[in-house]
Amino acid sequence: MRLASLALFLGAAARGIAQAIGAETSDSPDQENTYFNGKRVPPLLELTADNFDKEVKLSKFLVVKYYSPYCPHCIDFAPTYQTLYEYYYTSKAPSDPKSDTSAISFEKYYDIRFAQLNCIAYGDLCTKHDIQSYPQTIIYKDGEKADTVKGGKSMSIIAGMIEGVLEKEKPGTRPKDLQLPEPGATALPNASSESEKAAEKPVKDDKGDATGVTKTTPQKADSTKPSKPTKTPNEQGISVSLTAESFQTLVTMTQEPWFIKFYAPWCHHCQAMASNWQQLAKEMKGKLNIGEVNCDAESRLCKDVHLRGYPTILFFRGGERVEYNGLRGLGDFIQYAEKALDICSGVQDVDAASFKALEEKEDVIFVYFYDHATTSEDFMALERLPLSLIGHAKLVKTKDPALYERFKITTWPRLLVSREGRPTYYTPLTPREMRDTHLVLTWMKSVWLPIVPELTASNAREIMDGKIVVLGILNREDQETFLSAKREMKRAANEWMDKQIQLFQLERQNLRDAKQLRLEEAEDRNDQRALRAAKSIRISMDMSDRKEVTFAWVDGVFWQRWIRTTYGIDIKDGERVIINDEDNRRYWDMTITGSPIVPSRVSILETISKVTASPPLIKPKLTISSFEKIFFDIRVTFTEHPYLSFGCIAGIALGCASWFRGRIRRNRGHFRLEDNLPIKEIKEGLLGNTANGKKD
Repeated sequence: MRLASLALFLGAAARGIAQAIGAETSDSPDQENTYFNGKRVPPLLELTADNFDKEVKLSKFLVVKYYSPYCPHCIDFAPTYQTLYEYYYTSKAPSDPKSDTSAISFEKYYDIRFAQLNCIAYGDLCTKHDIQSYPQTIIYKDGEKADTVKGGKSMSIIAGMIEGVLEKEKPGTRPKDLQLPEPGATALPNASSESEKAAEKPVKDDKGDATGVTKTTPQKADSTKPSKPTKTPNEQGISVSLTAESFQTLVTMTQEPWFIKFYAPWCHHCQAMASNWQQLAKEMKGKLNIGEVNCDAESRLCKDVHLRGYPTILFFRGGERVEYNGLRGLGDFIQYAEKALDICSGVQDVDAASFKALEEKEDVIFVYFYDHATTSEDFMALERLPLSLIGHAKLVKTKDPALYERFKITTWPRLLVSREGRPTYYTPLTPREMRDTHLVLTWMKSVWLPIVPELTASNAREIMDGKIVVLGILNREDQETFLSAKREMKRAANEWMDKQIQLFQLERQNLRDAKQLRLEEAEDRNDQRALRAAKSIRISMDMSDRKEVTFAWVDGVFWQRWIRTTYGIDIKDGERVIINDEDNRRYWDMTITGSPIVPSRVSILETISKVTASPPLIKPKLTISSFEKIFFDIRVTFTEHPYLSFGCIAGIALGCASWFRGRIRRNRGHFRLEDNLPIKEIKEGLLGNTANGKKD
């Protein structure tokens, strides 16, 4: 009984040791095995802060590579270390006729294993082991450091370190000259033919029965050659604290996307959003790198970033960045991060079918049309645009003839925005204008809102400033009424836009007709001067003096207090529509008949035409008091007409000064001759004698 128990214990211990050293009998369902010399090699052991102390003591020797997944030297060194590990793992143990070592693997014979440690995920652990540069290869003996190689050295140097330690441990067992494979190779040069022959030999199935079917050892010709490792972002689900050095290494010198918070510990707003930021890091585990920079400790870095306040949240991808200006709730962060990941995947190429499916999910889509003649410079300019569109719109490209026909595209490249199927074209067509990122982004910002967007705290200024806004105050809780009201507002918006396009085209045609009449008149009179003057007339449609009319809706329940205090409307009384002129602090909430404006196409359209007339045919209401309105008008006048305002002030000042001077003179009385002035002097005149000194 005792012998049986002892045998059971030794068997369990042997299986545990085999699994600990990564024996090829174990498979990892989450990681992919590789093959070298026709033998299966398990993945490298990944060390963590939790298992490092345990793993370093499980075997006599442990070779550890300390690396950063973003370090270019580490990326170049990865195939060298991987191939060296595969070479040693599949090597044969030295043959000893006196002992049965033929069945013992190389790793068990020398009790050696290979592992790697990610210093980005476990920075504190690497600091504890005094890792100051990447990559570093260290071999441990009985848990103590035995030798070190710094940098991405060649395979022969790393193997020399290992061979020296093994030869010292078991003298005479290591060869003087090693035949090492090339980094990324799947077999030794002289073993490749042997492995191919061995792969064709019949093998036995799991039951031990020989089969006549020739089974080949499963090999992956492409996957066995290690490529540059792609590390999963944010593996630990934490916000990484960045310094100036790590920021440059991890963020600016790579193409990995990062969402980074710049903060100060004493900032109350930073403290308030700290918990949401940590929760965001957990939600983005394995998806997006989350980081933070303490600007008290890294003042130079924050100065280089040109921060304007705390907290500032920036999204980075390589050398490009964009500032996050949304709300600071967890849901807002997650929504932005997910859209950022989608855009960072590159500009998607679509056809008619995929574009139709995309229209069902996205309200605003920018479409770039190209053909076979589109140059690499055009595509490079296109790739610079997506980062600025995060959270606003989707950018795709296409060369599908069906989409050419749908949007009437006859020149390439061409850019347009489709808002719920309604196209708006980017008018410049020259190559320089199509590649001017600043010019294209300026146009994109003017059209990236949906036809009827939701008014929120983050986009309120963008929607309201400089425009007349038809604002629907809707109740989202009543879904049926809400969808009906929103549908009516979209119909009203589309009809109003169609009407404005027709008026624009009619006005432009009238100007062209007027120019043609002048040309015909000059030709009839044979007046060359008048003919040249008529030809020099340019048809200019300047719309700067007209305010754009846009549409939006707001959640009347969520913003109930603001709506009631500003417009005097309560959502409890039903859904309403107001027409707001934010620049003049006025609004309209009644139709021409005196009834409230409701979310109806007819009610909205008949009121807009009365409001946009000059002067408005409906009396507006003010969003501020009459006393505040006086000071507001003065401020607006000074802003819009600074020179005229300065002239008026100067004129008033001069008038006041003249009036004050005259008043002083009147208070002094009229001019009188002194009573003691001699009569003789009066006769001679006040100027005395004449110029020649003669007297009458």
